[in-house]
Amino acid sequence: MILSEAWQGKSYAVYGLARSGLASVEALVRSGAKVACWDAREEARAKASPWASRVDFETEGLDGYDALIVSPGVPINRHWIADMARKADVSVIGDIELFAQARAGLPDHAVVGITGTNGKSTTTALIHHILKEAGVPTSMGGNIGLPILEQEPLPFGGVYVLELSSFQIDLTRSLDCEVAVLLNVTPDHLDRYADFDAYKASKERLFAMQSEEGVAIVEPDGSGLDTGKWPSLQGPHNAQNAAAAVMACAALGLEQAEIEAGLASYGGLPHRMERVAEKDGVLFVNDSKATNPTATAPALAAYPHIRWIAGGQAKTDNLDDLEPHFSNVARAYLIGEAADLFGRLLDGRVDAVQCGTIDEAVKQAAADAEAGDTVLLSPACASFDQFDHYEARGDAFRKAVEAL
Repeated sequence: MILSEAWQGKSYAVYGLARSGLASVEALVRSGAKVACWDAREEARAKASPWASRVDFETEGLDGYDALIVSPGVPINRHWIADMARKADVSVIGDIELFAQARAGLPDHAVVGITGTNGKSTTTALIHHILKEAGVPTSMGGNIGLPILEQEPLPFGGVYVLELSSFQIDLTRSLDCEVAVLLNVTPDHLDRYADFDAYKASKERLFAMQSEEGVAIVEPDGSGLDTGKWPSLQGPHNAQNAAAAVMACAALGLEQAEIEAGLASYGGLPHRMERVAEKDGVLFVNDSKATNPTATAPALAAYPHIRWIAGGQAKTDNLDDLEPHFSNVARAYLIGEAADLFGRLLDGRVDAVQCGTIDEAVKQAAADAEAGDTVLLSPACASFDQFDHYEARGDAFRKAVEAL
């Protein structure tokens, strides 16, 4: 676990006890801080360190704390905890800012921060993989994998690779990344921001925190890369992800041969263009992490004859980003809350059938498919109408394919 003398003797409030919140409580307690914590769920409160007190901040207030640590999922633009923090003049931060504060006490290292609307997870995992294959001590955290504070400090020369959502950046003040990457910005999470410009500004704060020596990689162009030789990096979106990884790893001092070897051996992420099975010449691909149309567009561009499973909890009322790739779709199989909406939007553009559930969609798509087709789950929607998270949706797709 990453600990810091910077927190010793201070008083912290931690609100939200999911994975990053629990790690924050533990790291602060073990560093000698006084910690109070709360979560509306009793089972979450029970998981926190017994050395932290349980305080209902809505009742007791926030006076006297040095900082309030909240989980990224707390909507601080409209949540009572943010109003209370302002009244008590308490700064609101997250676990990434705690990591930033702890860096001075860690062995010399570098940090790569990756943000963007789409492609963050793949790029983060790819950079981490390339570094690891090249023998560089590295860990991966932030919006992917284990909370960064929960991980062991890296030895001298290590590289922390952090996927950073806009929510996490909003809660960070002093993270000076040696390499900062902004992949792309398209409309998303507009329930948390006044408008698209405010959302974009949140992403760009990653660069504002950098010192002059830091390397900034902004919307890299991967059009010149030949990804055909990297099996897990197919599609135009992965060309941009690969370009970002190449530039970041080169900035960290890796040789071209080391980078090429890492790209070739990268195995891909679950739920992101994941090849689940091939049956009778039909490829089944799990792209459940595509939770908005912009994320789905590269998947539709990657295959020539698609049986497309789409729908869920819609984030937008249009599918304009997908229009250039509809010619690749043989038929759409619509599921979830957005099925009726998508049916109307696709009318006259793509042949579509209402399926309701993933199980039924997989059965119908498999029955229709011919050798050379791709049955693709790329929902262009959030999962929360039928599943707890996109991972559960992807797992349900995999099970349905296995049951064929």
